[in-house]
Amino acid sequence: MRSVVTGGAGFIGSHLVRHLLAQGDRVVVIDNMSTGSPANLEQLAGDPDLAVINGSILDRDLLDETVRGADRVFHLAAAVGVRLIVERPLEGLRTNIHGTENVLDACLAHGARLLLASTSEVYGKNTADRLHEDSDRVLGSTLLSRWNYAGAKGIDEAFAHGYWRELGLAVAIVRLFNTVGPRQTGRYGMVVPTLVSQALAGTPLTVFGDGRQTRCFSYVGDVVPAMVRIEENPDASGQAVNLGGATEISILDLARRIVELTDSDSRIELVPYADAYPPGFEDMRRRVPDNSRAKALVGFEPTTTIDQIIGHVAGDLARRYALGV
Repeated sequence: MRSVVTGGAGFIGSHLVRHLLAQGDRVVVIDNMSTGSPANLEQLAGDPDLAVINGSILDRDLLDETVRGADRVFHLAAAVGVRLIVERPLEGLRTNIHGTENVLDACLAHGARLLLASTSEVYGKNTADRLHEDSDRVLGSTLLSRWNYAGAKGIDEAFAHGYWRELGLAVAIVRLFNTVGPRQTGRYGMVVPTLVSQALAGTPLTVFGDGRQTRCFSYVGDVVPAMVRIEENPDASGQAVNLGGATEISILDLARRIVELTDSDSRIELVPYADAYPPGFEDMRRRVPDNSRAKALVGFEPTTTIDQIIGHVAGDLARRYALGV
């Protein structure tokens, strides 16, 4: 099996690449390294079944050549993290819309199956008890960058569904909910590695707003195998599938748990959103996934607990600090 992973040097992408190699795939990564890093793949260097191309999905010719001969493509290349989305909205729009259309065209031209990685951001401000794949999308102003990102990812999904329905492309969509694990950094506003790194450094844990906003964090080691199984299941074609954690937790309680588990002396500091982000940011109070479709399709049941996720992230960050990386 020959697999292409766009964004394969990123956090989730690098875990996916390792998983695909372990099951015997030949893997080609295309990544412009804007948010990914070669260091995420360094332990795989020298593997004869891995090729890494430093390039952009906005380069149609390069992408076409990369996908030629592939059996399947996992499309993960995208703008990453709330901070980047708010600070550089044009980059996110161009990558998420034009880049995804390029990927779809290349897959169609060369007969490759496609898994499109989308995001729970598409649900916007919908605070339903359990968000299922047909839940309404509740978005804010088009002049706020966060909702432009949600809109762009929604367009990605609409493109993918249209290529499936009208052109016969075998494509499935996964909506990821706050995926966390080793090799993720807080550089672009990811909350768990940010808070864990602060706790390890003994500095205040910065929680934005009142901290009562809730999320369901999922472990990358649970999510990646499910992504592959969904791609391999023909019944998933033309569908969107949630992949999220099972436990709802407030950000304030998350910070308290991190302080306790890392045995940190850090205090928790509430920071107003206006002091943390430039204009264009708006948060949502709650986001809880309904994973029943993923369970029915591939038996997905997240098993890694919040405490275990914190432990994995803390161990990885401590190791990297010790190595000076």
